[in-house]
Amino acid sequence: MRKNPHEPLYRVAALLTVCVISLAAEHPAPLRPPATPLVTHDPYFSIWSMSDTLTDAPTKHWTGTDQPLTALIRIDSSMYRFLGDQPRAATPLQQTGFELTLTRTNYSFESGGIHLELSFFTPALPADIEILSRPVTYISFDVRSTDRATHDVSLYFGASSLIAVNVPEQQVAWSRVHMGTVEALRIGTREQPILEKSGDNLRIDWGYFYLAIPANEPEAQMQAGYSAKDTFIESGRLPESDEVEPVKRYSNNSPVLSVSFDLGKVGTASVSRYLMVAYDDVFSLEFLSRRMRPYWRRNGMGPDGLLRAAATDHDTLLERAKNFDQSLTADLIRAGGPKYAALSILAYRQALAAHKIVAGVDGSPICMSKENFSNGSIDTVDVMYPASPIFLLLNPHLLEAQMMPILKYASLPRWPWPYAPHDLGRYPLANGQGYGGGEKTERNQMPVEESGNMLILSAALAKAEGNADLARRYWPLLTKWAQYLREKGLDPEEQLSTDDFAGHLAHNTNLSLKAILALRSYADLATRLGKAADAEQYTALAREMAAKWMTMADDGDHYRLAFDKPGTWSQKYNLVWDKILGYHLFPPKVARKEIAFYETKQNPFGLPLDNRAQYTKLDWLIWTATLGDNQKDFEKIADRGYKFANETPDRVPLSDWYWTTDGRKRGFQARSVVGGVFVKMLEDPAVWQKWAGEDLHKTESIPSR
Repeated sequence: MRKNPHEPLYRVAALLTVCVISLAAEHPAPLRPPATPLVTHDPYFSIWSMSDTLTDAPTKHWTGTDQPLTALIRIDSSMYRFLGDQPRAATPLQQTGFELTLTRTNYSFESGGIHLELSFFTPALPADIEILSRPVTYISFDVRSTDRATHDVSLYFGASSLIAVNVPEQQVAWSRVHMGTVEALRIGTREQPILEKSGDNLRIDWGYFYLAIPANEPEAQMQAGYSAKDTFIESGRLPESDEVEPVKRYSNNSPVLSVSFDLGKVGTASVSRYLMVAYDDVFSLEFLSRRMRPYWRRNGMGPDGLLRAAATDHDTLLERAKNFDQSLTADLIRAGGPKYAALSILAYRQALAAHKIVAGVDGSPICMSKENFSNGSIDTVDVMYPASPIFLLLNPHLLEAQMMPILKYASLPRWPWPYAPHDLGRYPLANGQGYGGGEKTERNQMPVEESGNMLILSAALAKAEGNADLARRYWPLLTKWAQYLREKGLDPEEQLSTDDFAGHLAHNTNLSLKAILALRSYADLATRLGKAADAEQYTALAREMAAKWMTMADDGDHYRLAFDKPGTWSQKYNLVWDKILGYHLFPPKVARKEIAFYETKQNPFGLPLDNRAQYTKLDWLIWTATLGDNQKDFEKIADRGYKFANETPDRVPLSDWYWTTDGRKRGFQARSVVGGVFVKMLEDPAVWQKWAGEDLHKTESIPSR
């Protein structure tokens, strides 16, 4: 059934609920997510469902640690659960439908004579950095009768204190907060160790989690404690007062913030309520030893202002989000087909939520990624590079906000090397490169990789923004990196690339492609800045190197993995920028020959990264598919990535490194690099201009420093 023609409610069998976006050609293809985004804002505030039905398992942080959200519905005298696996005594409400959009995750249920719609809405609108930075998700409930009878209905929602701790043993304190138009409960650790930990498999243990409702909600109750859920099961209401001391029978000592809504007599007319969950981390990151506030706090707003604004803006934001979902989804389908659109929708919130937006000293946005489950580095350049298409498409200012900290750091005397750094530290402490040799040795650095990334991204950013202002401010630094690539880029010595899990490799042809395209990017920037001599010199150099590459890498019906290794092959995903940026250094026959060869090497779940192993990278898979010059060639490669996402047995947020033979993940999950699947959207200049154009963006460009 549909609410309106633009908002399909996708149905599936109750016992085998999968993500059905629609079977019609004008809609994305059906997709069963390996994990489903529910509350996704940043690397610390990120809660997922990792099962097909919401009642099969507890909700979890992206790391896999339990962060339970629970929802119950009392229909007349019968109790059902529809979110979470506790209490087991409550009958699971029959889940009948599921819809995943770019900004919303919607479920439908039916039992006991009622129909329930549950929605998780995160206003992830990239063109509006102010709204995007708000750590607030709306959870709404819509109930109506299906049997023409009226039913006494009440709802319960609970959020565990585990959302606000790194480990369950940490003690918490909670309070009730009156905020005028909003009523809230908040909870956080007693110790509040702000920014005292850094690394990978961590959850936040400072700041405060909020559960809030509009103050005018009729017949609503809020309580903090240990047994509110039990009281609701017994009576349909919460306890009269918060519990001060833990109830002994609760061995994990994890209190719950609870809210209940008494909906009274519910008939065929829908009755709706919503609540908000939010997280105020107070300070989010350190950058060069300065603590950084979250962006939404930059003008003095606190959690009370945040939640009041969120409540006021709910209806407007929901309408904006629905329009955004509809418009971008249509363009995704037109660009790559229904399966590509479904994969992109799944990747969307994950890519954004692997970043944190903070306020710089002048109030401008700084956006930093975390390398989730790949070592925990912060603002990693070779993570920024594959993730960049989503930002280049939807708000290039956010890519500038990622690049600026790297450029600033690399300009300092403490960075001694003539090439770009790999990262700024380990999340959330961006105080200097931690990977490889860092500032001390050149061992395990990525000189060609990172310098090439920064130059290509600078040129792509200039195209998206319509100016090269960022490059102008850091021109001497970019020139130094271009000079390094001029000397070392054509035939790189043994060093790491972004695919460092495959080890060092000398004479890497794909890395050479990056260097050549980076030098042409430098020439492009020089042209935009009126530096005609530099532009002419480096354009000629890039063309000369491209001609040499085609001879050096040629291996008959394909091009080699390494110049000195005949019989080898690899995905030449870096070549996509020649197409997107319109440089045309390489004739079309190069990509065509590679695409034809790749068709002979595909496995059920995709094209291996190269001849050394049977694993692939999801981001590079879509970049490689985009090299095709027709839709059929694109789909032959890209649709295997969709198959992986739809069928992988690993129930974790989308992995980007997996085995092409059986669809199992090789490593990594919940990473930002899945934003790279949006690269197909950059292929059409009109589509790119539409989404990245100033007419769609209300945010101002980042000011000069």
